[in-house]
Amino acid sequence: MADAPVSRDVPAVLVTGATGYIGGRLVPVLEAAGVRLRCLARQPAVLAARVAPTTEVVAGDLLDPASLDRVLSGIDVAYYLVHSMGAHGDYRETDRIAARNFGDAARRAGVGRIVYLGGLASGEEPLSKHLESRNETGQLLRASGVPVVEFRASVVIGSGSLSFELIRALVERLPVMICPRWVSTLAQPIGIDDVLAYLEAALQLPGGESHTFEIGGADQASYGDVMREYASQRGLKRLMISVPLLTPRLSSLWLGLVTPVYARVGRELIEGLKNRSVVTDPMALVVFPNRPVGLREAISRAIRYEDRAFALTRWSDARSSGGSPLSQADTRFGGKLVDARRIHVAVDADRAFAPIARIGGERGWYYGTRLWRIRGAFDLLMGGVGLRRGRRDPDAPAVGDTLDFWRVEAYEPGRRLRLAAEMRLPGRAWLEFDVEPAAGGAIVNQTAVFEPVGLPGLLYWYLLTPVHALLFGGLLREIAKRATLDHD
Repeated sequence: MADAPVSRDVPAVLVTGATGYIGGRLVPVLEAAGVRLRCLARQPAVLAARVAPTTEVVAGDLLDPASLDRVLSGIDVAYYLVHSMGAHGDYRETDRIAARNFGDAARRAGVGRIVYLGGLASGEEPLSKHLESRNETGQLLRASGVPVVEFRASVVIGSGSLSFELIRALVERLPVMICPRWVSTLAQPIGIDDVLAYLEAALQLPGGESHTFEIGGADQASYGDVMREYASQRGLKRLMISVPLLTPRLSSLWLGLVTPVYARVGRELIEGLKNRSVVTDPMALVVFPNRPVGLREAISRAIRYEDRAFALTRWSDARSSGGSPLSQADTRFGGKLVDARRIHVAVDADRAFAPIARIGGERGWYYGTRLWRIRGAFDLLMGGVGLRRGRRDPDAPAVGDTLDFWRVEAYEPGRRLRLAAEMRLPGRAWLEFDVEPAAGGAIVNQTAVFEPVGLPGLLYWYLLTPVHALLFGGLLREIAKRATLDHD
């Protein structure tokens, strides 16, 4: 039976930047809206596994004009959600070339509208290079002749947003913060859900004209206010000391020491934080029905979303992509620290999972038994449960069961076991095992996750890194050995 023809009343939509933060969150929103969705990707196979079967993923590169004609063919609305700030070289020139290429290709393809998300800045302070580049990108897209709807957003509050993760990292790591002048700069933070609502609503605007909308949340707040609110919701006490002499350059060097993950983009980000980013033109509230939430709710949603996304995550997705039989990945998931390891075993998935299902209790933890017992004894001294609870069933755990000083949080027979720690810790911890079929056997993924609370939590994780390397590495090797020998 032939497929029913697709109605032309359903818009054909292209998303660029679908592997990025905003684009990655927008794709499921548009899928739920029922549009005919297409995504551009330099590596389609990577993205195809993360989108719905109805979403088309097409190979293309914004720096390769010849690749864009097929990508944009038949598209009604194109979302432009890319920038190159984290790339090597002159990111501003790269952004210029990409915007020109995309705009020209969109004009040739007869695209009805480009939707672009830029940055918001107000006041008379000269713009940072980053914000200049964001504004220039919007101008270049409009110069193509294709109507452009440009949203200019203040700080985006959401788990995964670069600005929010910067703020989160500083608050989590530093009980005492020396705050330069930019910490008092006024902004109008907007939650990611509200940004996505504006982007989706742009589909319904009448066509034919370009529009620029300033968007922000319900509250105006300084970056210091954002830090204090995040600290409050995380139960952290933080002392903030203002100093007038910390320049953007010195701030970026300091940022690189405190939060190394942001070292490459730190200076660009901080130079942008000197610019006020409050809404001066309220037209977005007139044109769209959206009513953004305030700062407290936006941060609360960001934390809740992270916990929900974490609960749904298979931690094998965070593993190292290295080719070694046993590999370690030093990664993050929002505010969580991740130690992810994997090993190949020459047995099927059910046999590979068998020793995982039987772990703990009287059988113990297979490797480093003395270290596990020391940890259990220490937990008892701290008022915790220690290892004395054992396990209910020696062969088959169930969700909710206690397992020594863990509790079973997720269990899929033959595939997955996730344990939530109930020992005394300066944070929350999980240990997950995941088994997947592979050529010549199966892959066993083992992932330890820790969500630290403040500086004590970070010190705990990093001081025990050598112990974790010994214990978790040995545990995974022993699981593989027992699976291969079918040893109980």
